[in-house]
Amino acid sequence: MNSTPDGNAAEQDDSAGRAGLPILRTPILIAAFSGWNDGADAATAAVEHLALEWDATSIWEIEPDDFYDYQSTRPTIRQRGGVTRHIEWPVTSMSVCVLSAHDRDVVLVLGPEPNYRWRSFCARIVELAEALEVEMTVMLGALLADTPHTRPVPVSGTAETSDAAKRLGLELSRYEGPTGITGVLSDAFVQAGIPSVSLWAAVPHYVAHTTNPKATLALLTNVASVTGLPIPLGTLPHRAEEWEQSISEMTSDDEDMAAYVHELEQASDEDLDDTMLRIDGEQLAAEFEKYLRRRDDED
Repeated sequence: MNSTPDGNAAEQDDSAGRAGLPILRTPILIAAFSGWNDGADAATAAVEHLALEWDATSIWEIEPDDFYDYQSTRPTIRQRGGVTRHIEWPVTSMSVCVLSAHDRDVVLVLGPEPNYRWRSFCARIVELAEALEVEMTVMLGALLADTPHTRPVPVSGTAETSDAAKRLGLELSRYEGPTGITGVLSDAFVQAGIPSVSLWAAVPHYVAHTTNPKATLALLTNVASVTGLPIPLGTLPHRAEEWEQSISEMTSDDEDMAAYVHELEQASDEDLDDTMLRIDGEQLAAEFEKYLRRRDDED
């Protein structure tokens, strides 16, 4: 993915009245943030996968000094050619993917969950999304849960308004409690009149220390179902199989862990549908296309 050379691009865009932004075709915005919202890196890995597969071009970065505590979210030193050291700051970037073989384009948002001023942070993203005429947003997240690694990854899909839930066949969110930046940003989009859907993968808490390509694959499969986007999966299915096999070998070597996984498997087999929403991909894609056609007719 191409990078924006100037970390102050966000400020320059604001002062330039959004001049120079690309013209996109009925774009969909997909966002993920590392940290609290990103168990086993599953959500951010999904956006990174899309950025690589679709050759994303970065168009904007949020100036990090306003939103990050560098003692909590530290910058990273990188080597260049084994000689020059380079500082990478914890920035949130927005990039665009032009899908020449499809009738719509994609905007990707990726970065660490900010430490400060969440409302101002979200306002900047929403403003640029409006300038790009984003039609719909999809927030990706991953949570740690009592789910076995040997079963299909549960993915829940929710919409933040009753109208959006009805159109896309998703449940209306009834969650009450602490939320992360994905919840705040999703609400900011809804308040701005941009439909927002959230997809969350449940990842096994006992292997949260390692990246989980199986959960990433599940998220991307559901993104494709909801949006109708032609998402290339590449080697991800193979990597997911290898990951599951390696975790199975690791847990089988420990009797207590093997017994625990077996208990989770039994519970999962008995109560799959009651714990997480199963998405009907064909129905959702059809309803989404109907909704977009109605919006075009109204315009």
